[in-house]
Amino acid sequence: MRLVAALLAAALLVAGAAGCGGSGAEPGAPQGATLVLDFTPNAVHTGIYAAQREGYYRDAGIDLKIRQPGESTDAPKLLAAGRTDFAILDIHDLGIAREHGLDLVGLMPLVQRPLAAVIAHGGNGVETPRDLQGRTVGVTGLPSDEAVVDSEVSADGGDPAKVKRVTIGFNAVSSLAAGKVDAATGFWNAEGVALRRQGVPVRIFKVNRYGAPPYPELILVASRQTLEHRPTLVHSLLDATTRGYEFTVAHPSEALNDLLAEVAGLERADQRAQLDILLPDLHPAPFDSAVLREWAAWDLKHGLLERPLDVEAAFKLG
Repeated sequence: MRLVAALLAAALLVAGAAGCGGSGAEPGAPQGATLVLDFTPNAVHTGIYAAQREGYYRDAGIDLKIRQPGESTDAPKLLAAGRTDFAILDIHDLGIAREHGLDLVGLMPLVQRPLAAVIAHGGNGVETPRDLQGRTVGVTGLPSDEAVVDSEVSADGGDPAKVKRVTIGFNAVSSLAAGKVDAATGFWNAEGVALRRQGVPVRIFKVNRYGAPPYPELILVASRQTLEHRPTLVHSLLDATTRGYEFTVAHPSEALNDLLAEVAGLERADQRAQLDILLPDLHPAPFDSAVLREWAAWDLKHGLLERPLDVEAAFKLG
């Protein structure tokens, strides 16, 4: 009986220690972590999947689980609740989340320029954004689309109020191809590439060429709690992800193979076309605080933010 009691006490002691440690992993074992993507995996995420496939996360001591977003996924709330460690967010969503009281921090940019654009059908006489006055522009219904249209038309000397807008959801490609709208908001690396591959003539007006600063579109984000309480994990993940994007820029074909091997159902030619056009903007680089302040002012001007954003608190600078 004394032996049984001793064994039971030892078992309880081990269980208690594991509970206090959080993961219960053995010393030297990889740290478990999760990363939620912003969208269905595509070429913009190649650096992440390359880092996974090439073993960079494993080398950094991280057992990373990459999760695709579902219909009900709300990445900012998952981060704030501790249900995921990291997420990829559109920069506007990061600003809005902070306005809603979620203490999230941008850790590093994945794309160095905005991906947002107004894409006009090339056969209807729209040469510049101001030609959209009196024309029909399809928008998804997201506030950021309205900001893109307003910024581009006004920066080109037009009146945004004269643009007819219709909500088409995420059907820019089919709507433009069928001639249902004269132009539509979309991403130049996705819808723009898809339309050109279908042979649809288009003119692409990138928002940073018409009124917006060259802000980084997609951001790797964590909660303040993760940043402060798991700094080694954060540092290791940033290093490994940076290696993944450096590998992508240096060896795009091999990195594309990594993406396709990790994600079933992607079409190689489509992803290669997207990756080729993205490569100049995928190079890893720190945040530019001056650009971030310009972006925050642009979001405030166009109603995406309701009050000035504390850039130093919202992003990991330096």
